[in-house]
Amino acid sequence: MKKTNIAVVEDNKVIREGIEMYFTNDPEFTCDITADSVESFLKNVSHYPDIEVLLLDINLPGMSGIEGIHHIKHQYPKLSIIMLTIYKDEKHVFDALKAGSDGYLLKNTPLKSIKKGIQQIMVEGAPISPVIAKKVISYFNPQKQRKKNGFEELSNREIEVLQALSEGLPFKNIADKLFISIDTVRYHTKNIYKKLHVNSKLGAVNKYLNRIY
Repeated sequence: MKKTNIAVVEDNKVIREGIEMYFTNDPEFTCDITADSVESFLKNVSHYPDIEVLLLDINLPGMSGIEGIHHIKHQYPKLSIIMLTIYKDEKHVFDALKAGSDGYLLKNTPLKSIKKGIQQIMVEGAPISPVIAKKVISYFNPQKQRKKNGFEELSNREIEVLQALSEGLPFKNIADKLFISIDTVRYHTKNIYKKLHVNSKLGAVNKYLNRIY
């Protein structure tokens, strides 16, 4: 039976060695290379040309995992990359997928499920943790998300005011930027609070930033 040859790039030694031990002891897999950085992986991977799947962390010393995807894929375009990370926010998820990641699993995923993810990717699947899949679906169904947080009720002008608030601008600067009076800025801000169900500028800005990131 042909074994699936994997590699692991993870700077946490305990996690890295735990994954390596699990797959080394599995008769269906080999784990020929582990590394604590993208740079170290790229330096040594040429000695192991048969690697098929890479488990790649995001937060690494030196080059990040997301930055590393481009370099790795450029040299080894047939290598499948599964992000294995703690990050579950939309920015990291979509940055990784746009960079060319073939899957996205969270570090709290049981090793047995990581194994299933690797098996899935070997038959052209795309393993994604359920919470990440939900974010992806919500992203492409923004109407549902907007209804949930009240953004669908904001007017275009109110969105402009909210964006300016998120940039830390005082009311006077917002008024100058949007060519409206300070009283009008206050009026829009009051409506923003009401529609977003918050009681402060900080609450509105946090809700706005959580939505876009």
